[in-house]
Amino acid sequence: MLVSDLAELLRDKIGQCSPAERKVARVLLAGYPVSGLQTAATLAEQAGVSAPTVLRLVNRLGFSGYPDFQKQLRAELGGRTASPATLYQATDFPASGTSGAETVAARTAQCAAAAVTETFATVPASELDTAIGLLADHKRRLWIHGGRFSALFGQYLGLHLTQLRESVSEVPRLPVERTATLAGLGRRDVLVLLDFRRYEPISLRIAQLAREQEATLLLLTDPWLSPISAIADVVLPAKVDSVSPYDSLVPLTALIEALVTGVLARLGPAAHRRMQHLEETAQRWNLYVDRED
Repeated sequence: MLVSDLAELLRDKIGQCSPAERKVARVLLAGYPVSGLQTAATLAEQAGVSAPTVLRLVNRLGFSGYPDFQKQLRAELGGRTASPATLYQATDFPASGTSGAETVAARTAQCAAAAVTETFATVPASELDTAIGLLADHKRRLWIHGGRFSALFGQYLGLHLTQLRESVSEVPRLPVERTATLAGLGRRDVLVLLDFRRYEPISLRIAQLAREQEATLLLLTDPWLSPISAIADVVLPAKVDSVSPYDSLVPLTALIEALVTGVLARLGPAAHRRMQHLEETAQRWNLYVDRED
């Protein structure tokens, strides 16, 4: 079992658990990953069950005991906080004989293709369908927020969606504008968050505020799962496997394009009419040219 699959494993197995074990699983997921670093007795007390129930749950997950479970969790936490600098050292990059252009191209193509395939193999179809439904619901306002690098991919998603439907905006970056926007969120709003390791505290605060305002949260994240996953309504994890110390966001791009394709199909003729209207307006007023030469 990959250490990055621990939260996903909990979600997958929760339906097979006894009622008492499900209580433990919910406590673990609600406070993930910190909740799993407590003693078994403390975790059992929080869940309102006995310590042996905790042990039965970790056995059901495939671990020999609670220390084995915590060992995996700590390894996962190490992956969550890894930076390109630490990954450079940990992977002994660059390896001998990997600097040639043909070799780099071949290895990158193989790694990216495998990561995209694995991403779509592990994303639950029900989650993807729910995400498409939220993004296609023109009665809801969409807000998008990303991090250091993922903000660029949030813009990519937003540019596509704004051609298909109305009310698509990025959460403003200026604090005053951002505060005004977030304070006005409500039940008819969907907040799309892109949060990848190393997860940004401001993204979690924005998510928590939006949750308090009863907005719906759609999270795009990595296999280690952003802390936002504990409160998100929909979680879509994308692989980040790469041949370099930098995480690859190629699978995220593929996931975004699948969402856009799904929204286009869901909206059908209405999306096509909007696309035509925008294109005609741009051509009539020459809006795609910044200046006259």
